[in-house]
Amino acid sequence: MIYADNAATTQMSKAAINAMLYCMEETWGNPSSLYGLGQRAKEALEDARERLAACIGASPREITFTSGGSEADNQAIRSAALLGARKGKRHIISTAFEHHAVLHTLKKLEGEGFEVELLSVGELGTVTAQQVSEAIREDTALVTIMYANNEIGSVLPIPEIGAVCRERGVLFHTDAVQAAGHLPIDVKAQNIDMLSLSAHKFHGPKGIGVLYARRGISLTNLIEGGAQERGKRAGTENVPAIVGMAAALEEACAHIEENTAKVSDLRDRLIAGLSQIPHAALNGDPVNRLPGNVNFCFEGIEGESLLLLLDDRGICASSGSACTSGSLDPSHVLLAIGRPHEVAHGSLRLSLCEENTEADVDTILEAVPEIVSYLRNMSPLWKDKVSGKKEFVL
Repeated sequence: MIYADNAATTQMSKAAINAMLYCMEETWGNPSSLYGLGQRAKEALEDARERLAACIGASPREITFTSGGSEADNQAIRSAALLGARKGKRHIISTAFEHHAVLHTLKKLEGEGFEVELLSVGELGTVTAQQVSEAIREDTALVTIMYANNEIGSVLPIPEIGAVCRERGVLFHTDAVQAAGHLPIDVKAQNIDMLSLSAHKFHGPKGIGVLYARRGISLTNLIEGGAQERGKRAGTENVPAIVGMAAALEEACAHIEENTAKVSDLRDRLIAGLSQIPHAALNGDPVNRLPGNVNFCFEGIEGESLLLLLDDRGICASSGSACTSGSLDPSHVLLAIGRPHEVAHGSLRLSLCEENTEADVDTILEAVPEIVSYLRNMSPLWKDKVSGKKEFVL
């Protein structure tokens, strides 16, 4: 099997598994308990908090554990919205191709009287600091812009956007779920006020994540109950998952340069090979791009059929975000960068990691052109295009 869907989830690392096993066997107590077993769990919890904070240049007290990136996004955005509303600020800036955890939260806030402005991301899938600066108003409560897009891999100019927001006195949140562990992050140097990450995107366990919130930012509770996480996220902490997350992120950050070099080379070979397919187009910024992300549109085919035939050959891939893979609608990300509905339906996302090999890339480059050709030959629409009855889009 060739696993090329690391943007959806990653295989857990041995470091994460071993850390979790030790925790489940030796420090399995409730970290809120006062006796020795509970306190050992508390020590493991706080040690993981310190290590995770160090990976992103934060202070341990600025780290709140969540169930994953979606919860962290929700809490960050709702917290900033409430803080803004108290000062009469109800304008929020984001982009048209954010993850649905952000977009759906913003949609709910619109129903509560907030004004949401979604910036255009252009053909390459990015925004500029100037766009953000021009959009900021006196009543802007928050700018929330993802670090890197989960579907097309474009990496946004986060340090520059952060600098603009800090200069204008506006809170800045970034969904860094796809970036953490793959790109260097320093929340202080990059002027990031709040940041979301999720362990299972960098070889950690599922169901655990982090919300970084700069000291002084008051978080709004999404879950009420006990006093865990300084009273900002009720519920007994999942210590084994948290410890596993810390081990995974530490390992990823320690090897980030060598992993980036290897995976980027594989990515570029894959992009070069798939670009040879007629009427195909790379989606996203070809330069400022996640190391492992390859996203193409192939005219004249349906992405679902391509995925199923790739699966028959032992290749795991995606047509977009894992969170929307059950939807029949075309990707909102591809529509945001200007792909027509017809072409957006024929997308393929391949996301690599350091475990992939050149042999994997060779196998993919053999399979995809053959399957695309097979599907096109079955399509009446493709025959109309080839005969000249209909025009090509790509």
